[in-house]
Amino acid sequence: MTEALLQALISGLAVGGAYALVALGFSVTFTTTKTLNFAHGEFVSAGAFIGMSALLLILGKPLTSTTFAGVVPGVGAQILALMAALVAMGALGWLLYVLGVRPFAGQPGMSWVMSTLGFGVVLESVGLAIWGPKPVVVPSPVGDSVIRVLGIGVRPQEILMLGVAVIVMIAFDLVMRKTMVGKMMRAVAANGNVASLMGINTGAVMVGAFVVSSALAGLSGFLIAPIAQASLFMGVTIGLKGFSGAMIGGLTNPRGCVIGGFALGVIESMVNLWQAQWREIAVFAIVILVLAFRPTGLFGSRLVEKV
Repeated sequence: MTEALLQALISGLAVGGAYALVALGFSVTFTTTKTLNFAHGEFVSAGAFIGMSALLLILGKPLTSTTFAGVVPGVGAQILALMAALVAMGALGWLLYVLGVRPFAGQPGMSWVMSTLGFGVVLESVGLAIWGPKPVVVPSPVGDSVIRVLGIGVRPQEILMLGVAVIVMIAFDLVMRKTMVGKMMRAVAANGNVASLMGINTGAVMVGAFVVSSALAGLSGFLIAPIAQASLFMGVTIGLKGFSGAMIGGLTNPRGCVIGGFALGVIESMVNLWQAQWREIAVFAIVILVLAFRPTGLFGSRLVEKV
């Protein structure tokens, strides 16, 4: 029983790393622009498929191919594909902000909600036209052989997913607290008008927030693809769970969002160990309970408007 619990814990932390990256992306855009990218799930899928296509091009295969035919890319090819995916996803984030968020930001109503949803539908439709609906098995850069320690089987990709997620989050936290870019982002998050009067280019900071958020979604998709197979529909679930993790931790607290993402992954894995059919019920029941007693999340701060 102990081995099963440890197995579920490790698997939950690995999947929770994907949720935490997505949750962090939601927090970045919300704190700086007070908007959210409701196409975030589609961005996760896009990151997986753009990275896959970059790998195929490096191997000399057609862009629209959906099979590696037993060929395993090297680490160098994987790194190049990851860089291509991050750049492409950052460009998509910039495009989303320019076309789907900036024209509606600050206006009455929530037009940006429909514009981001529509952007996601367009992105998914383009993906279906290029790659089709069939899931694709993507080779892992660290191999697929199971590592066994004390009777616990762990896939190297799960360790990589967890390690990269932790490193990215620590780096992001240091950037936010120690660098001038982080100080500018925090200033815009606190009060965009005052930050603008102090000489901060608030427009550039907001664009940067969407670029970073989209790159995090692409990184999540690229890393989770070898574990769950690349599918244009997988991002919907990951995006929803990541958003749920952000709501549990508190959208205004990046650290809380990360904790919420990891916690959701572990809870999901533990419930799955007990009764798989109760997994989704338990996860969203916890989200509802947390928000019922803490509407701003466990670590979120209450927004106070002075008039």
